Amino acid sequence: MSRTAVIELDDVHVVHKARTGTLFRRDRVHAVNGVSLSVGKGETLGLVGESGCGKSTLARVMVGLQPVTSGRVLHQGVETKLNAAGRRRLGRSVSVVFQDPATALNPRMLVRDTLLDPFAVHGIGTRDEREARVEELLDLVGLPRSALDVLPRQISGGQRQRVAIARALTLNPDVIIADEPTSALDVSVRAQVLNLLMDLKEQLGLGLVFISHDINTVRFISDRMAVMLAGKIVETGPAEKVFTAPQHDYTRTLLSAVPSLL
Repeated sequence: MSRTAVIELDDVHVVHKARTGTLFRRDRVHAVNGVSLSVGKGETLGLVGESGCGKSTLARVMVGLQPVTSGRVLHQGVETKLNAAGRRRLGRSVSVVFQDPATALNPRMLVRDTLLDPFAVHGIGTRDEREARVEELLDLVGLPRSALDVLPRQISGGQRQRVAIARALTLNPDVIIADEPTSALDVSVRAQVLNLLMDLKEQLGLGLVFISHDINTVRFISDRMAVMLAGKIVETGPAEKVFTAPQHDYTRTLLSAVPSLL
């Protein structure tokens, strides 16, 4: 693992109790099974796999929203306990952009209040400093100042996702976890959001974990790629190498499903 990693997962397991089984012996689902990964500032790690393979659970672990059954979560090389204090520290360094901005944003809060809320939660800045930072965030994600005084339902899906990205940037995080951030968007705006994420990564020196079931998109945006199957990482390496010379049968299966124009 990288010595400069912001987030490191060391042999992480997450086991859920299922509703099936008997009253006293529930079935167990191994959502994440022995995963070790790291991500540092300035790099993009692409995590690809089919629906239900554990990608989103792993994302929740990395951002401190999902406790682990066993293994370690390290922040800046120090093991982090996912209690209230640990989640608070991790939350300032690692932010998340969820799949559907329509459900990720509070429908009753103006965009201005949505962006101001993290400052209030963490007690950061004066009112004037917070307002100035919010305006700066709108400029970063390419939204007009008029977007501050609308509700999420009054703007388009692409604009809502830009608001969600702006909210993820409020506390100057080191890493952003983007969990299928374009899958709920129209095809015409997906490339715009992808390009925005890539530009922000370069401009701000962010680390980015990009999660998707689309291996072609992951290849386009990532420096490194990790392929996940049934809770395990079955292959990892430089994105171009994984794409052009896959070592695992499942990776080859994913690549064989990529549409070709030839």
